[in-house]
Amino acid sequence: MNVAEVTLEKKYHRAVEHWRRHWLPDYETLLAQWDRYFPQDEPFCLCAKMECGTPDRVAVGEHAGEAKRLAPDELSEEEARHLLAIIRAQASTEFGSIQQHSGTLARAQDDEDRFWVLRVMAEELRHGYQMFHLLLSQDWSKAAAGVRGEEMVEEILSMGTGSHVLDAFNLEYDSFVDNVCFAALVDRVGKYQLTMQKVCAYKPMADSMPPMLREEAFHLAAGVIPMRRWAKRAAQGEGFITMQGLQRSINKWYPRALEMFGDERGGDSNVRMGFKDMKNRQAQDLYIEEVRRMIRDINARYLRARFPGYTPEKSDQVLDEVERSRGRHDGVAFEDLLRLPDRRFFRRKGEPAWTMVGLEGESFAEVDDYLRHLAQRLPEAYLAGGDMKRYAETLRLVVSGQLGVEDAIRKMPRLKRVGGNCPCSRAVRWVVEEPAS
Repeated sequence: MNVAEVTLEKKYHRAVEHWRRHWLPDYETLLAQWDRYFPQDEPFCLCAKMECGTPDRVAVGEHAGEAKRLAPDELSEEEARHLLAIIRAQASTEFGSIQQHSGTLARAQDDEDRFWVLRVMAEELRHGYQMFHLLLSQDWSKAAAGVRGEEMVEEILSMGTGSHVLDAFNLEYDSFVDNVCFAALVDRVGKYQLTMQKVCAYKPMADSMPPMLREEAFHLAAGVIPMRRWAKRAAQGEGFITMQGLQRSINKWYPRALEMFGDERGGDSNVRMGFKDMKNRQAQDLYIEEVRRMIRDINARYLRARFPGYTPEKSDQVLDEVERSRGRHDGVAFEDLLRLPDRRFFRRKGEPAWTMVGLEGESFAEVDDYLRHLAQRLPEAYLAGGDMKRYAETLRLVVSGQLGVEDAIRKMPRLKRVGGNCPCSRAVRWVVEEPAS
């Protein structure tokens, strides 16, 4: 493993450091406690990491076999605009995730869980920093209609929950359960996106992916391992987090995670241009099966904790039977186990957008019936928020024919105004020039 570490120009590095003081105030505590919680891992570095020795030929698409592009002006105008949108969206997700995690981080029951999420936040900061390196190390002004790198950095640092590029990063967390389920479900989508982009025809993007992927593996663990532990405690009657509570959080995040792949019918351009090696539906299908295996693993651990005298084989047999019959086994009901929602459930983007499909795939004809169905299956705190209110209002307009599906897709989420200023003062921007000496 040969990795080159790169630091941004001082004014941009300072801007990121300034931003993290607002949204990641426990950063210094994390660094001070790093060896205690992560003794086997190398110290954290806020820098861009570029993998050395990656393939230098385009692997897929219409340029397959050609030399990878090293600068934006080696891309066509269409390709440069398309890739710039990918980089901008990636940067937005990294900073957006930190903002979401920060709201409920202090509610963790265990210090270990809190420090694990802190590490996730720090590494998301590094991933955003990585995208800034891609934006700032080359001239993208032609693809960005004259917008300079500094202005793009300023825009991204100024985004808040509600104004990020992807819906999943515009939802507030309701509790620390969201911190964990988000890592297990949404960060898993990130793993797929980074893996697909390892082949990117733009070599600096491809070189950025392997270090990010190695860190992303920990992010998934920060979600799955607490979920396993909570399921075990729930089975033993010792915990405060129930399987029903976990299910509601899954129901909240899984639809948004599916939408991060883009419309199921799309992705052709990414493959044609050599930026990714899978279309949207293909990647989404693989993701769904992976989440299905994750949920089955958690259910199996729940049953093993509930029936400690059972062999693993016996627990698997019980799980198969309960799932098949949707019945009960010695006090454990089908409803006590986690379930993977139907891929069309609660969708507002993509192929099934604004269809009224229930958790199990059942169809609804009346809006009120569907909203009652959702109310019984989503976290109560989320139901009380503005996002659900806007969803219900928009759904009524779509079903009544007053709003088309495409218009409804564009309507959600309703973005907040994006300013260019740091919260310290209305007159202070994130990126500040060095004072003249």
